[in-house]
Amino acid sequence: MSKTAQVESQVWQWLDKAVIGLNLCPFAKKPRANNQIKLVISQADNSNDLTNDLLAELDFLTNTPAEQADTTVIVIPNFLADFTDYLHVLDVADMLIDQMGYRGIFQLASFHPNYQFDGTEANDAENLTNTAPFPMLHLIREDSMEKVLSKYPDPESIPVNNIKTVQSLSEEEMEEIYGFKSEKSSRKI
Repeated sequence: MSKTAQVESQVWQWLDKAVIGLNLCPFAKKPRANNQIKLVISQADNSNDLTNDLLAELDFLTNTPAEQADTTVIVIPNFLADFTDYLHVLDVADMLIDQMGYRGIFQLASFHPNYQFDGTEANDAENLTNTAPFPMLHLIREDSMEKVLSKYPDPESIPVNNIKTVQSLSEEEMEEIYGFKSEKSSRKI
């Protein structure tokens, strides 16, 4: 199996077990079932190449009906292993969305193997809500999100419910879902 195929397999497994399996994103199940999630394994190893990948995917989503591809996940296996570097590139990507006139059309969700919310400790369980096997930029259509949110009872409770869900995981479940061993399975529960 090629490295790209291995990365893709790991990401689909994470999406199915963590994001959809734990219902961390109530918007993900339907696009996954309808094969509307485009997964892009970026070969970028620098900011310029990643910017080009991001622009290509924004263009793709702009010119593709949501029924065909509702969302794109850009997986970055060769770059941004350092979370601080990732956050910098995430800020640049968000500014790019503004500069290109995509604010209100698309938004970014962020995932990283070492995700850490501001004000948390590295091993706090709540960081698992955005922990993924590789750095990722997730492009979401705002129209699609608004449709789902209009039918979702109490959307403001999603982050709180997600934290409760990951905090309730046993070490064995964390290892099964996230593949963490030793240091990662020591997340505070």
